[in-house]
Amino acid sequence: MTDEKPAPPSPPMSQLLVDLGPVAIFVVAYNLLQKSQPDKAVYLATGLFIVATLAAIIYCRLSRGKIPPVLIVTGVLVVIFGGLTLALHNQTFIQLKPTVLYLFYAVAIGVSVLIRQNIWKLFFGHVFVLPDRIWTILALRWAVFFVFMGLLNEYIRNTQTLQFWVNSRIFIVFPLIFLFAALNAPITLKYSGHSEEASAEPKPAGETQTP
Repeated sequence: MTDEKPAPPSPPMSQLLVDLGPVAIFVVAYNLLQKSQPDKAVYLATGLFIVATLAAIIYCRLSRGKIPPVLIVTGVLVVIFGGLTLALHNQTFIQLKPTVLYLFYAVAIGVSVLIRQNIWKLFFGHVFVLPDRIWTILALRWAVFFVFMGLLNEYIRNTQTLQFWVNSRIFIVFPLIFLFAALNAPITLKYSGHSEEASAEPKPAGETQTP
């Protein structure tokens, strides 16, 4: 046996700040700037969004020694779509970013399941020990959810005001993500600690196997 132990998971509050902090900064900045500089609010908030996302990436690199793959994907898309928003002075790009991100997640999960390299298990296998069948169920559920979220973002973007879209990040998107995660918690907890190997029936003591 080895004495090496896996690194402890990040504190929940720290992880929440990394995951949700940049979006929260974007929303708060937009609402504050909307009062004084309504024509520039979305662009100034987008600039802060880019800076906050890059700061989260740097924080992870310095404090944990590595950057979570999800944060890398998010960071790349924030820089690309946020940069286009600022360069072309067109708010459409920052509004499209969530749609592209959600659909990217859905496609990546679906492809990984097809090639039997479940990306959901790769991301969270250090947190939970689950049978492969359960990992597949969870992955497919989240893939469908991400498709739904992409379609929802497009619906809000095309039918509501910019201010409503911005604030929907906090009052619609985050609650839906937390709710869906909570709905999947029972199956995760039920099978946590089980694996295909552990589910095999142990042989009684002294029983020999026939060739």
